[in-house]
Amino acid sequence: MPLPKKPNRPVIRFSMYWMYAIILIFLLGLLYLDDNSMSKELDNYNQLEKLVKSGGVEQITIMPNKGIAQALLNDSTAKKEFSQYSGKKGEKAIVWTTISSSDQLSNDLKQWQAEGHKVNVKYERSSDFSSYLWSFGPIILMIVFWLWMMRRMSGRDNSGGGVFSVGKSKAKIFDKDGPIQVTFKDVAGLSEAKTEIEEIVEFLKNPQRYTNLGGKIPKGALLVGPPGTGKTLLAKAVAGEANVPFFSMSGSDFVEMFVGVGASRVRDLFRQAKEKAPCIVFIDEIDAVGRARGRNPNMGANDERENTLNQLLTEMDGFGTNSGVIILAATNRADILDKALLRAGRFDRQIYVDLPDLNDRVAIFNVHLKKIKTDETLDVELLARQTPGFSGADIANVCNEAALIAARHNSPTVSRQDFIDAVDRIIGGLEKRSKITTEEEKRSIAIHEAGHATVSWNLRYANPLIKVTIVPRGKALGAAWYLPEERQITPTQAILDEMCATLGGRAAEELFIGHISTGAANDLERVTKQAYAMVVYYGMSDKLPNLSYYDSTGQDYGFSKPYSDERAKMIDEEVSRIINEQYERAKEILRTYAEGHSKLAEVLISREVIFTEDVEKIFGKRKWRSRTDEILASKPAEKALPEKTEDKNDSDSDDELTETPPPVPALPPDSDK
Repeated sequence: MPLPKKPNRPVIRFSMYWMYAIILIFLLGLLYLDDNSMSKELDNYNQLEKLVKSGGVEQITIMPNKGIAQALLNDSTAKKEFSQYSGKKGEKAIVWTTISSSDQLSNDLKQWQAEGHKVNVKYERSSDFSSYLWSFGPIILMIVFWLWMMRRMSGRDNSGGGVFSVGKSKAKIFDKDGPIQVTFKDVAGLSEAKTEIEEIVEFLKNPQRYTNLGGKIPKGALLVGPPGTGKTLLAKAVAGEANVPFFSMSGSDFVEMFVGVGASRVRDLFRQAKEKAPCIVFIDEIDAVGRARGRNPNMGANDERENTLNQLLTEMDGFGTNSGVIILAATNRADILDKALLRAGRFDRQIYVDLPDLNDRVAIFNVHLKKIKTDETLDVELLARQTPGFSGADIANVCNEAALIAARHNSPTVSRQDFIDAVDRIIGGLEKRSKITTEEEKRSIAIHEAGHATVSWNLRYANPLIKVTIVPRGKALGAAWYLPEERQITPTQAILDEMCATLGGRAAEELFIGHISTGAANDLERVTKQAYAMVVYYGMSDKLPNLSYYDSTGQDYGFSKPYSDERAKMIDEEVSRIINEQYERAKEILRTYAEGHSKLAEVLISREVIFTEDVEKIFGKRKWRSRTDEILASKPAEKALPEKTEDKNDSDSDDELTETPPPVPALPPDSDK
């Protein structure tokens, strides 16, 4: 027989408004309980006797337990004793004095009455509790209210965000039945990183498999990589896969304005972790507290961040033991972390989460396209080949933006063109066809962009052209999309060809217009960085071969340069020589193909946008084929998706249109900077 259900009774909860109501009632009580009386203490007992004999006292109240006698004055005497006395109804004037004995006062009253002075006598024994309550009640009420507020602040959440728990850890705890449902199946690509992370999870699930052979579980793993590559996503997958408690917090959660709070939170975090061992502790953006010590001396003052780091180092691998507590951390600035934090025993493994390669991008696209309705013309492999340098977050943004564009056009599915528009929107911004440009400016922009296209088409290592437009987009007045080839190493000639193609716009302005403009500001910035990297970092200079002044430790060289002033002059001369040579080379190519450049510029002026097919009609097929060209040639029916741009900015902006890095970064490829 099923048990009868209990009736649902209303739950009475304490509310802040109750406290407001109590205070209001207390104040109203003081207002209405006030008897509108005024009183003062007499100097001595003889004054009371004079008032009685003068007939100014109506009633005397004796309080034996307090040793006080109160006298109620009549109107005439009250006006003499109190200047503010008005004689209104209900208004009282009272004087009082201390008495040594109530019996003595009683005898005096009998004598005064016998002499003809009529005085009413009243005995009153007041309660000590009520007097104490009226005296200390308001203070007690305020203390209780303050304690309740502090308790409410400290218990607002479980992360210890109150005043009394400022030193408590702010870590969020996720159990195996928690809200995180991300697994390794949801993490596309990152095969090597997942292998190492899965081994840690497997150890927690089946430790005997490793301990029987004498192996020990790694105490910590540091996820290192550029932003958006999936470091935090991997940690979420670990939380979803491991059947152990998972503590998650950010490095900035240790930072507080109070001295010693960071170290206290570290101690509290590891105390909780030891209680729930075996468990995993994840610290995101650990560089907030893990920065190398001693770089910024605080003039002898107490450095809170260094104290926090010292406590973290001790807890991870100090005199005590943390058996069963595994530390996961993520950062994109591993070069600035303290060396003691990176040593074996604390972070035994550094797992590099790099930008996804071709196969990884295919897998990432497949994950994000599961929830998107796409048509049959979409080629995921082609999308992946045309998005080198895109992180997982960038690919997710492209897919989401394409879906929004399709919905804006009321399309039933997301097509290839929607993805083209999505990349254009993300990299360059919205088209600004309403932007006012004169015919002279429009022709200058077309000649500039046609110069880029002409030079890059006739260089072996330059990136293949995909699309050129002179429609203003974002801050740029014109843009050219290219399809860069993925390279693990870059030869010298590839860098020079890229610089030459970048300078093609400025060279075309000088040759075919007769003057130059500010539109090439971004081109010059990129070329200068590339030339500087060739000389200072890669040792690709004729006068300064095999020299690199790049410090991979991230400590830099302070205020002093690692070379003399004479060497600095040589570096400047080499950078200028390389740029000037490529500029003259670009002008020579433009002179050779001047007719084709002119046709290309006219097509741009008339149509505002051209594609690879238009360039092929003018210059013919490219002489060189890359692996990207081959995949595109095998699918002629599909147009390429723009990935990378070079821009011709107006005079008010030098910003680069593309967010992807140039083929040759300012630092070595293996650097995190």
